[in-house]
Amino acid sequence: MHEIRWHGRGGQGAVTSSKILASAAYRSGYAGVTAAPTFGAERRGAPVTASTRFDDAPIRVYSQVVEPNVVVVLDESLLKVANATAGLRPGGVIIVNSRHTAAELGLGENIRVVTSDVTGASVAVGLIVGGEPMVNTAILGAIAKATGLITMESIQDAIADLFPPGPAAKNIAAAKIAFDSTEAGGLA
Repeated sequence: MHEIRWHGRGGQGAVTSSKILASAAYRSGYAGVTAAPTFGAERRGAPVTASTRFDDAPIRVYSQVVEPNVVVVLDESLLKVANATAGLRPGGVIIVNSRHTAAELGLGENIRVVTSDVTGASVAVGLIVGGEPMVNTAILGAIAKATGLITMESIQDAIADLFPPGPAAKNIAAAKIAFDSTEAGGLA
C-alpha cells in the first residue's frame, strides 16, 4: 500500500490535493483509494496534515498516515516546525516545494529528497488566489514525476473533473510545469 502524508498550512489546499491525488490514483488503476484530513487549530496559516492511501486492493484503513512512503511538503518553512521525515519508510521520498536543492535543505543523508519550485510554477500560470500562489495542484505534477506511482494524464483528468474549465486549465498548466521541472525517480 502506498501511503502519502501531506504537510501544508491552512488555506494552501493540502486537503484538496490529497483528494485529487486519490482520484488520480483511482484513474491510474488502483482499486483502493482514501483521502483524509487531520486538523489541529483550524485557522488560515496553521500547520495541517492530510493523508492519502492507494493500493491494488480495497483499503479499510482510514486513520492518519504515520509511516508514509511519500511525504509532501507544500511550504518549505514547515520543515522547521513539523517533523516531516518522522516515520518515513526506508526507500521512501520527501517532496518539498522549494527552490533549494535537496542538499541545502539538510534533511539527512539517508533520505531521498526531491525539490520542485512549485510556487514558481503556480506564479508562471497566474494561479494566485488572495495574493498567494496556490501550490496544491501544481505539486501533483511533482509527485507524479518523483514517484512514478501515478500518471500525469490521470492528474490532469482529476483536476479537470474538480474545477470549471478556466481554473482547471491553469491548475493543469501549473502541474505540467512542476512535472517537467522535477527530477524523475520512483520508490525503492
